[in-house]
Amino acid sequence: MSEHDRKIYYERHDLEEPVYIANNNNSIYSNYCSIYSQRTVQETKGWDVFREFPPKQDSGSMESQKCLEFTVRVLKILAYAVTFIVVLASGVIAKGLVLFMTSQLKKDRRLAYCNRNLGRDKQFVVSLPDEERVAWMWVILAVFAIPEVGTLIRSVRICFFKSVKKPKSIHFVVVFITESLHTIGLALLFFKVLPEIDVVKGAMITNCMCILPAILGLLSRNSRDSKRFVKVIVDIAAIVAQVTGFIVWPLLENKPVLWLIPISALCISLGWWENYVTRQSPIGIIKSLGRMKEELNQTRYYTYRFVSVWKIILFSVCILMCIWMDGDNPAMFFQLFNEGFGPHNIVVEEVQIQLGGTIIPDLANATLTGDSVEVAAVYKSAFYVLLIQVFAAYFCYIFGKFACKILIQGFSYAFPINLVIPVVVNFLIAACGLRNGDTCIFHGTIPDYLFFESPPVFSLSDFISRQMAWVWLLWLLSQTWISIHIWTPKAERLASTEKLFVLPMYNGLLIDQSMALNRKRDDHKDVKTEDLAEIEKEKGDEYYETISVHTDNTGSSPKTVKSSDSITRIYACATMWHETRDEMMEFLKSILRLDEDQCARRVAQKYLRVVDPDYYEFETHIFLDDAFEISDHSDDDSQVNRFVKLFVDTIDEAASEVHQTIIRVRPPKKYPAPYGGRLTWVLPGKTKMICHLKDKSKIRHKKRWSQVMYMYYLLGYRLMELPISVDRKETMAENTYLLTLDGDIDFQPHAVRLLIDLMKKNKNLGAACGRIHPVGSGPMVWYQLFEYAIGHWLQKATEHMIGCVLCSPGCFSLFRGKALMDDNVMKKYTLRPEEARHFVQYDQGEDRWLCTLLLQRGYRVEYSAASDAYTHCPEGFSEFYNQRRRWVPSTIANIMDLLADYKHTIKINDNISSPYIAYQMMLMGGTILGPGTIFLMLVGAFVAAFRIDNWTSFEYNLYPIVLFMFVCFTMKSDIQLLVAQILSTAYAMIMMAVIVGTALQLGEDGIGSPSAIFLISLSGSFFIAACLHPQEFWCVVPGIIYLLSIPSMYLLLILYSIINLNVVSWGTREIQQKKTKKEIEAEKKAAEEAKKNAKQKSLLGFLPGMNSEEEEGSIEFSFAGLFKCLLCTHPKSNEEKVQLLHISTTLEKLEKKLENVERVIDPHGQSRGRKLSVGLRGSTNGDQLVTVAEGEEDHASDSETDTMSTVPREKRDDLINPYWIEDPDLKKGEVDFLNQSELAFWKELIDKYIYPIDANKEEQARIARDLLELRNKSVFAFVMFNALFILIVFLLQLNKDQLHVIWPLGVKTNITYIEETGEVLISKEYLQLEPIGLVFVFFFALILVIQFSAMLFHRFGTISHILASTELNWFCTKKSEDLSQDALLDKNAIAIVKDLQKLNGLDDEYDNDSGSGPQNVGRRKTIHNLEKARQKKRNIGTLDVAFKKRFFNMNANDGPGTPVLNRKMTLRRETLKALETRRNSVMAERRKSQMQTLGANNEYGVTGILNNNHGVGPRHRTSTANISVKDVFGEPNGGMVNRGYETTLGDEDDSNSMRLQPRQNQVSFQTRFQ
Repeated sequence: MSEHDRKIYYERHDLEEPVYIANNNNSIYSNYCSIYSQRTVQETKGWDVFREFPPKQDSGSMESQKCLEFTVRVLKILAYAVTFIVVLASGVIAKGLVLFMTSQLKKDRRLAYCNRNLGRDKQFVVSLPDEERVAWMWVILAVFAIPEVGTLIRSVRICFFKSVKKPKSIHFVVVFITESLHTIGLALLFFKVLPEIDVVKGAMITNCMCILPAILGLLSRNSRDSKRFVKVIVDIAAIVAQVTGFIVWPLLENKPVLWLIPISALCISLGWWENYVTRQSPIGIIKSLGRMKEELNQTRYYTYRFVSVWKIILFSVCILMCIWMDGDNPAMFFQLFNEGFGPHNIVVEEVQIQLGGTIIPDLANATLTGDSVEVAAVYKSAFYVLLIQVFAAYFCYIFGKFACKILIQGFSYAFPINLVIPVVVNFLIAACGLRNGDTCIFHGTIPDYLFFESPPVFSLSDFISRQMAWVWLLWLLSQTWISIHIWTPKAERLASTEKLFVLPMYNGLLIDQSMALNRKRDDHKDVKTEDLAEIEKEKGDEYYETISVHTDNTGSSPKTVKSSDSITRIYACATMWHETRDEMMEFLKSILRLDEDQCARRVAQKYLRVVDPDYYEFETHIFLDDAFEISDHSDDDSQVNRFVKLFVDTIDEAASEVHQTIIRVRPPKKYPAPYGGRLTWVLPGKTKMICHLKDKSKIRHKKRWSQVMYMYYLLGYRLMELPISVDRKETMAENTYLLTLDGDIDFQPHAVRLLIDLMKKNKNLGAACGRIHPVGSGPMVWYQLFEYAIGHWLQKATEHMIGCVLCSPGCFSLFRGKALMDDNVMKKYTLRPEEARHFVQYDQGEDRWLCTLLLQRGYRVEYSAASDAYTHCPEGFSEFYNQRRRWVPSTIANIMDLLADYKHTIKINDNISSPYIAYQMMLMGGTILGPGTIFLMLVGAFVAAFRIDNWTSFEYNLYPIVLFMFVCFTMKSDIQLLVAQILSTAYAMIMMAVIVGTALQLGEDGIGSPSAIFLISLSGSFFIAACLHPQEFWCVVPGIIYLLSIPSMYLLLILYSIINLNVVSWGTREIQQKKTKKEIEAEKKAAEEAKKNAKQKSLLGFLPGMNSEEEEGSIEFSFAGLFKCLLCTHPKSNEEKVQLLHISTTLEKLEKKLENVERVIDPHGQSRGRKLSVGLRGSTNGDQLVTVAEGEEDHASDSETDTMSTVPREKRDDLINPYWIEDPDLKKGEVDFLNQSELAFWKELIDKYIYPIDANKEEQARIARDLLELRNKSVFAFVMFNALFILIVFLLQLNKDQLHVIWPLGVKTNITYIEETGEVLISKEYLQLEPIGLVFVFFFALILVIQFSAMLFHRFGTISHILASTELNWFCTKKSEDLSQDALLDKNAIAIVKDLQKLNGLDDEYDNDSGSGPQNVGRRKTIHNLEKARQKKRNIGTLDVAFKKRFFNMNANDGPGTPVLNRKMTLRRETLKALETRRNSVMAERRKSQMQTLGANNEYGVTGILNNNHGVGPRHRTSTANISVKDVFGEPNGGMVNRGYETTLGDEDDSNSMRLQPRQNQVSFQTRFQ
């Protein structure tokens, strides 16, 4: 056949030409491989143009969140406003009150006194006595000491509950000296300087307390700083401004004591030296101090246990020195303490009235008349002022820290902090002016003998000139520049206190200065786009690889840790087993949404040059258990089962739903693997999704071993085998995370980002989990809705707050790679269960065991309530019971393991303390005694509801429990579950009566009874918890089902779980396995043998003829099958069996003949075995036929092996050409092979850890015996504990009259009037409680209080997290017109890219929902839309191509009419202009630097050798620098070829869309010997 004819043949038959790939590396590959693939996209016929669009999901994670988002944004606006107001107001109050305190310290100070009560025609002055001054000295000491006490408590707590390092001697000395000088400076300023000047000058002078930070900041500047020269000039100007503050007031006021200002200012500024030194400084001493600062971060709390106490002592000594310097006896500081804070009098003296008015010009020179009056002092004033100041300073600190945590620092922290002094100055000027004009203006509010030290002038001109206000502005601006870092924070969301502040607490005397100068400068550098470009250089792949491959071949020092190593890397690791189509859909949509989000972030950094702090690399790995079954044609071959095929079929539908347009993902690339096989997809965002198909005959199955697979593969092989330095591996491991998922999980990318936030916040965090919502329908799901809600609201929140979460569920959790790689975690997780306990602890609850291992290595596990995930839960009673049958024993076993080793765990884990262990012990006790408690509750409720005595109630309740235990011990699981279901239904009906009985009992006992209090508290806590979770409020409604199910879930379920402890099967998603012919025959023989044995052992088995079913009678009669009589018996005829056997044999022969003919005629057709094989095949040319001799079939053997074919049986190698790889249901993707190093890794891993366990009957029998023994021991202990508990409480209840505790509340008073005697008898009836029951009530009440309190704190943390991760974007911030183009893009880059990369509407496809409103149904352009869809040639299936098409074709001048954006993609003109400007700058930069970028084979996605089908050439990049946009994206090159997606052949040019070069759909085997 000629070349031309062959092409015509392929075109007519809708086929692609075969691809021939020759491999010369090994003789086994010397054959040519011919593989056919059929066109997958065919022309749309006119009669078949009707469309079905993916439905818009509004349930689960896709549920509309508009109301919630609006509420959260409103809350964030309120947070902005409230935090700003509180920080500013509390800062002003705290600062003003400190100046008020210092105004009362000056000795012999005279103050005008209000004459309202003493004589309006007279004038009075007052001088404060020593006892009043001493009181204010103590108040200032308390203001200083209270934050230091807070530092002491925090340091002791962290040193006690966590591990801290001991500092070096030199470090301790440095901290000791600097803090001592800082304390001395504060004492000099507040006891010597400020009392001598007026409060306005005092407020101004506090802006001069940062001279040393200014100098250190100047010396720390290095060549890496942008605009370094300008910054140095401004630094010098700030230093000069600060220095002027040292000399202005001493020179102007002519008071020698004011020359203490420079000394005190220098000493005070020493306290913030740490924040202004860095290792990057070019000066040696500053660099050494920078290194010391980093080491001090680890030893700070150890040091400040002593330093905080020393500072309080030193400050007290300084007060005594100041008293001595003033000429007073220092002993009065202690002697006058009681008088100062107790009743004492104030002497008010009359002065002569000056001519010309009532205002006294100079009180110091006023003439006294000699008359004086003593007035009682308001001696509590100092205490009240102290309280207000302390709370104001604390609120300023707390709300300021809150602003930093939720990323509103600029407006709500930096702005109000810098406004404090200007507002204080204005307030003081106004207040002093008012009081100087009228001494009685504050009468009744402030004691008349107390006020600020007023400035002498109050006019604006005098204030500017005489008060040197213009110099103060320089001081204020210099402080603002020195603390400029607080305006541009870089800390992550919810950063810890240690990351936000240098010192753990604030300075109460200088609240605004300490808030500004103590806030860390965030010296760490961001990951920049250049770092991402460096990743691309290291990868060496022509496509974007999600998780990059790092090498040290860049010429840098091997020990250098690169910035790119700190990029977050997320491996989504899912374990799947027998999921349904709907469950797979939810999982795939979640992965595709992450793929879309990651692509948007990558594209934003690549094209918009935006640094995204939330950028991450992403890759998906799916481990599908039990993926293979016996093939249909032969027992010797394996094929993928229906779940794998279902998964492959579901991907296109999931992608179409996510992107709201029809998408066909390119068929997966198939790899044979030692553990089974692998399918690899490239998703629309160009992240990889790899499905590992596990063959349980080659590798150990079950979830734990899948987890071992991905841990060792991703963290062992993919990370530890990298040829890079150990420092780089350390950094990468710390920023590598495994997102563990189940195959039915549904979540949004935002949920993952919230978990990443927790990981970034705390490097000791080993795992984090989100809020799991059960999905499904039916009463069992409703029950679980309430159960999950209460479990998360109360229990998980409590574990998070007071210790660690004990179980991070594998359905949606994030694990840190470094934590998993630690000693006794990954390695121990591979332990094969040998003992009975191991099967329960290791395999039944693998998620909890993994978390237990992390906790025992010192890592923390946290819970984020804002990270929502939705998973399918059991909908049937039996499935639910079987699931909990696994969970309950494994939970008890793991917690007992943790509690047994609690001393070691407390020692190594900073987050687990003795109180937390005690809390867990209480919960464990409640779990064990739970059935007994429920039983006693039922007994008491029966008594109250049915009016029967205690013993009868006890008997009635005991019968069903004993019956159920007997059934569980003797019957099969199905019978147990049936009985449990019947009893649960009966108990639910009984519980209705119990509720009525309980209500009657409560009515009788009163609202003050323990039961009533506990019930009201429990219900109230549930309701308040639901109100605090408004999005989940309706989860509390199924609480009635939960209440009715209490006996079933806390009594029957526990019994079922404990008694079935020896059953270690999974229990859910079980299906029947396909069996080989040999296994079927063996089972038949075994069944027949069992039947014969049963009959022989039967009652009539000894009679002759009773064991044969091969006889029939000439006359037969029977009665309803109960008995049967045969007369004239004779053997049954075998004629029917013989005929059926003959027919079966004939059909098998015909089937084999047909298969043989099809295989020879069309070896590459739709039948199995059409693809490549290695071995002798006769011919490799598809157009040649081999004749088949029909006569040869007559000599065929009857054996099981097929010898009828003229072609020898295909020789197969599971690592070369396994049978499953030719399955047409896996689609026609390429076939590739693992490289030799990976093959070796898998083989070694399987051989060492996860080889399949052979069925050893003796070993299985031993394990079964051990499990049975463990079950018996556990049941005995469990029953004995509950029996003793029930017996003790019940007997105490019966003898309550003799042994009881009187309950003081709910007392009943009976009044009896006796007419005969006229007496009134009053008797009080108290509730009598048995002691054990009372203890148990208090026990549960304590747990409830702990959980409720912890829930409140956790709610606040969750709201903070939500606010921190909420962007206000387009509203409630600056208008877009007010933002610069760069600011506009930087703020909204991700949202813009997500809009521009949408596949929906790329070719004006938006009419699919046009006129969807009910009023527009008749106006839909249905026919136009159908015709347009028919003419459409291609869906561009990659997001970056869609983005580039819009990005490089938009025109800001065209406005909303820009064709590429369409109706629904219109952006603001300002945004379009910003995008166009950024596009031009990126293009210019690329021409200049010739930088290669992520995600394409070259700079702009131009295809080079991609269409070369003559073999797999070397992969390399070609530069297209200096190429214009038109040349790159216009005719005839087209855009980037979408190798991740199937293409339509024969496309015509479309001027409105990017032209893509067609690429042959290759299905080829590539060599694995590279």
